[in-house]
Amino acid sequence: MSRNYYDVLGVARNADDDEIKRAFRQKAKQYHPDANPDSPTAEARFKEVSEAYEVLGDDEKRSAYDRFGENWQQYQGFNGQHPYAGGAEAADFSDIFESFFGGGYQRGGNFPRAGQDIEQALTISLREAYEGTQRIVSKGGRDITVQIPRGAATGTKVRLAGEGQPGSNGGPAGHLYLVVDVSPDPQFERQGDDLLVDVKVDAFTAMLGGQVNVPTLDRPLRLTIPPGAQPGQKLRLGGKGMPKLRQDGAFGDLLARLVITVPATLDAAQRDLAERLRASFDKR
Repeated sequence: MSRNYYDVLGVARNADDDEIKRAFRQKAKQYHPDANPDSPTAEARFKEVSEAYEVLGDDEKRSAYDRFGENWQQYQGFNGQHPYAGGAEAADFSDIFESFFGGGYQRGGNFPRAGQDIEQALTISLREAYEGTQRIVSKGGRDITVQIPRGAATGTKVRLAGEGQPGSNGGPAGHLYLVVDVSPDPQFERQGDDLLVDVKVDAFTAMLGGQVNVPTLDRPLRLTIPPGAQPGQKLRLGGKGMPKLRQDGAFGDLLARLVITVPATLDAAQRDLAERLRASFDKR
C-alpha cells in the first residue's frame, strides 16, 4: 500500500489507541459499501481504512511500521497469515465489524471478506439508450428485471447489488455490474451527449435559404437553412440530442451536417439556365 496509514485514518503519528479506534470507526462507517451503494470507490476506500487499522491498531505492527514504513512486514517476520487471525486484537476488531454485518462476523475466526464483483457485457441500441430500456438477467435460477437508464453510453455500468460472488466469513456478497455497449446507429453518430446527423439540402435551398426536414430520435423537425449554406456546415438544434445520464430533463444537442445535393440530369432549358447563372457569377 503506497498511502501513509496515518493519513488514511486522518490521525497524527502520535495519536493514542483510542484516537486511532475512533478514527477507524468513523472512516469505516463513512465508506462502508452498504452505506454507499452508488459509489464505485467506497469499497476500495473501506478496505484501505481497514488495512490501516489492522496495522495501527496493533502495538507491535505499528512499531514496525513506524520504523520501516511500508516495508514493515519484511522486518517484522510477518508469516503470511491475516494479521487478525485470533487473539485480543481480533476480538476487538470483530466488535467493530459486528455493527456493520449485523453479528455475521465470526468471533475468533477470519476477517470477513466481501465477495468479488462480476462484470457482464450488455448490448443495447442507440434508440434504447435514448428511451431507456429493460433487460432480464438470469442469476442463480432467478430472472432479474434490470432498468437501463436513459442516456446510458458505452461503458456505463448498471449495478445489481449483492448479485456478485458470495462473501466469506460473514462478509457481504459482491456486486454484478452490467457494462453497457451501445451499438452503432446507421443514421445518427453519437458524440458524448450530442448527436450528429447528415441532412440533404438541394443546391438552390443552400444558395437561397429555406427549410428542410431533420430527423431526430424523437420526431422530425423543420430546420431553417441560411442563404449561402456550405457543404459540411453544421447547424445546431439545442436540446435535441441524447438525454443526459441521471440528469432529468437535460439533453445534449443535435448537429445537422449539411450535404449539398445537385440534380443528376438537366434538360436543355434547365442547362441553359444553369449556364447563364454560372456566367453571371463569372462576371462579378
